[in-house]
Amino acid sequence: MSEKEDRVTYFGDSLVPEDEKQARVNEVFDSVAGKYDLMNDLMSMGTHRLWKRFIAAETRLRPGQSSIDVAGGTADISILMAEKVGGGGRVVVYDINGEMLKVGRDKCIDRGHTGNIEFVQGNAEEIAFADDTFHCATVGFGIRNVTRLDKAFSEMRRVVKPGGRVICLEFSRPRNAVLSKLYDFYSFNVIPKIGEFITGNRSAYEYLPESIRRFPPQDELKKIMEDAGLFRVNYHNLFNGIAAVHIGTKV
Repeated sequence: MSEKEDRVTYFGDSLVPEDEKQARVNEVFDSVAGKYDLMNDLMSMGTHRLWKRFIAAETRLRPGQSSIDVAGGTADISILMAEKVGGGGRVVVYDINGEMLKVGRDKCIDRGHTGNIEFVQGNAEEIAFADDTFHCATVGFGIRNVTRLDKAFSEMRRVVKPGGRVICLEFSRPRNAVLSKLYDFYSFNVIPKIGEFITGNRSAYEYLPESIRRFPPQDELKKIMEDAGLFRVNYHNLFNGIAAVHIGTKV
């Protein structure tokens, strides 16, 4: 057996071979893509939209510039960035899952965002663009589903121009112990029931809190981004650390 075949990683709380994780993640998102935005609104009571606006502001994009939204799926962040770069700019929604891209493309058509947004299907660990292409790279609630975080962040750093930012929004660790316990109860008991009712797929929303708990906490993720070659990495806790925005710069 090769070294690659020997490698295992977590899919939620289950250990699986590294080369099987992506297929399992795809199955999850294939099944929930049509209800993904609705579930995000219900689970977060709409606050995820405020967090995504915070990301868009932190990109510091200007008219005429370009950005890539990795694991961008249903295009919420991409639409906000497209408004910042204007008609002369360019935003790429980059996602490995075709069903999520279809939902994002339909949303952009419905809202009239077609001139400066394009959709590309591809793997975050092997981004299909040349070095120094974009002024910024973002990933929102998608990095947990990547098999190799180090490779994904290295790729985002590679395709960003010198001086550009790599920004990651992801669920994290609440700083308050009481809030953490309440959040755990909500995540493991309420969210799967909502997911089952709305999407018919309870297991997909059991995977969600499991993957959050397996994800590196704030300082560990900061170190991973630094090891990927990003500088001046810092993070902002949102809602006491339920989510966090990490920002690094390519120099």
